[in-house]
Amino acid sequence: MKLAEALVIRTDLQNKISELETRLENNATVQEGETTAEDPNELLAQLSRALEELERLMASINLTNAAVRANGATMTELLAKRDCLKRHLGIMRNFLDNASIRPHRTRANEIVVKSTVPVADIQKTVDKQSAALRKLELKIQALNWSSDLLE
Repeated sequence: MKLAEALVIRTDLQNKISELETRLENNATVQEGETTAEDPNELLAQLSRALEELERLMASINLTNAAVRANGATMTELLAKRDCLKRHLGIMRNFLDNASIRPHRTRANEIVVKSTVPVADIQKTVDKQSAALRKLELKIQALNWSSDLLE
């Protein structure tokens, strides 16, 4: 199985576990004399099986991410770089949105609000970082589809 396939299965398992959690909550209590819509014991058994499968799969994904290398960096390092770059870009975009707000004055004696940074220059840097993120995402996706999952 390829790493990318394992990642899809992991997402499906996580969704299934969330659904089982909701179904368990919905069947945790019942009015006296009534029956539950689903057997909570069967749901608990399904939850245990799904969590065991998720644990095995996550361990294999983590082992694979630690072993797969591209240009001297492990997949784990590439993922960490990607996550931090995404976070940085999100903060910078929000900052630029705030720095780019054009104030409007209705009277000449109102306070003038000005940007504290050169917005255009920072925007160019953000655009370059966005391009680097896209390139990194493509590299990660290529590795996901070309790497076999380690067990």
